[in-house]
Amino acid sequence: MPLPKPQPAEPTTDPYAVLPEALRRLALRGELKRYRKGVTLIHEGAQGDTLFVLLAGRVRVFGSADNGREITYGTYGPGEYLGEIILDGGPRSASVITLEPTACALVTRQTLLQHISDHPEFAFDLLAKVIHRARAATLSTKQLALDDVYARLASLLNTLAMPQADGTRLIAERLTHQAMANRLGCSREMVSRLMKDLEGGGYLRPDADALILLRTLPARW
Repeated sequence: MPLPKPQPAEPTTDPYAVLPEALRRLALRGELKRYRKGVTLIHEGAQGDTLFVLLAGRVRVFGSADNGREITYGTYGPGEYLGEIILDGGPRSASVITLEPTACALVTRQTLLQHISDHPEFAFDLLAKVIHRARAATLSTKQLALDDVYARLASLLNTLAMPQADGTRLIAERLTHQAMANRLGCSREMVSRLMKDLEGGGYLRPDADALILLRTLPARW
C-alpha cells in the first residue's frame, strides 16, 4: 500500500509570528489593529501614550516644517516598533504614515512599563533601540550639514542597493524623486536632475518598479 503523500504545511495565521520572542511577549499584551495605506498613525508634536509594534506592512517616519516641506527619517517594516519616546511623557518627535496596508500591536505606556517590570531584560532592548536611532539621527544631521546633495543621494542609493549575481546592484523599492528628496532634505528638481545625469552616464537604469545600479557610483559629481 503506497504511503500517503506529505501535505504542505499550513501557512501560519499568527500575525505575531514575525516578531522575535522578546518583542512578541510585549506585542501580545497590546491590541491588534489594521490600517489602510495612507493612514497617519502618529502626528508630530501630538501627545500620545501608545507604542506601535509593526506586524505587517511598511510605514514612513518623517518630520514637517511650517512651510510644508518634509524630511523622511526612515521607513520601517515588520519586527520594528515605533513611539518608544512615550517613556518620557513628551510630545511625539515625528509623524508616522502607512505606505501600504499595515498591521500593528498597540501597547500603552502603562502596559510597556508593566512589561519592563515583569521582564527587566527588555529595558536593554529598548535602550539599544533608542541609542541606535539617536546615532542614525546624528549621522543624518551631519550628512545634511557637511555633504552636498549628490553625496547624500549616493549614500542613500548605496545603502538601499542589494548585490546581484550579474555584478549589478538592485534597489527593489522604486522610490519616487519626491520620496528621495524628502529623505535628503533637498528639492525634487535637484534629485531629478542628478538621477537623469547618472542614468545618462550609464551608472543606473530604471527597471519596472526597481532601480538597477550598473556600476559603482562616483565619489563626487
